[in-house]
Amino acid sequence: MAELKFKIKAPTVAPIEGDVLTPDNLANRSLSEILSLETWRGNRRVKLSEVFTVEGESTSNPSDLHVIIEGDLRKVRHIGAHMSAGKITVNGPVGTFVGFEMSGGTIVVNGDADAFLGMGMSGGVIEVNGNAGDAVGSGYWGTRCGMRGGLIVVKGDVGAELGCWMKDGTIKVGGNADVFTGVRMQGGTIFVAGNVGAKLGAAMTNGKIVVSGSVQSILPSFNIDEIRPNTKVDGEKVQGPFYVFYGDITEGGSGKLFISVSNNPHLKYREAYIL
Repeated sequence: MAELKFKIKAPTVAPIEGDVLTPDNLANRSLSEILSLETWRGNRRVKLSEVFTVEGESTSNPSDLHVIIEGDLRKVRHIGAHMSAGKITVNGPVGTFVGFEMSGGTIVVNGDADAFLGMGMSGGVIEVNGNAGDAVGSGYWGTRCGMRGGLIVVKGDVGAELGCWMKDGTIKVGGNADVFTGVRMQGGTIFVAGNVGAKLGAAMTNGKIVVSGSVQSILPSFNIDEIRPNTKVDGEKVQGPFYVFYGDITEGGSGKLFISVSNNPHLKYREAYIL
């Protein structure tokens, strides 16, 4: 696989648009052509050569191109936006909208990612070997449709509104999730290995949320259905046992919450309502 390595020259106060840094856009270009490509830094158009050093070589097929981006990238946003093939590796902390509306390929972040990771994505894989901000796998404002396919894996913690408006695909979180996990979820699967904040699954109509840690409470608009010894996430067995709730009934929803029994003794009273 051919490699192109980008290294940011210096930290910047002004945000930089990184949507140009995809295998789709960089394939079949020479180094001089790549350095001459333009992007936005704040409200100014600049050449990539003003922002990054670049080395390596491209290839004619985006699927055979590995783009490596290094440095303090917290002000660089939209890396991997609309990506359909190939691989991007980010070595360092990165800004908002990583993998925005991507449809294929792989993005690996060796650091923390800011908010809106995988917003509107329909395919591909995003792996974050750190923490991520709010609204992972969510939908763009006003669309009422979040993540529609693919896989997001965050090894650390995530912020609020994980999977907001999510319709399909899988999100796996190795740490904790903040409030409103799965809010307005319409399909797909969310797995949180740690704890989740309040309002879990609020207004969800479909989909599946699995929590192996603790939950503050279950909304009264979710009814308990049964206790299961285990469940599956992306084809892999997750050991329980789990309380299974369905709702959000205020929305006529048929979503499912799988909540660890052993880590939530405060929910034991709900067992009396299992039919």
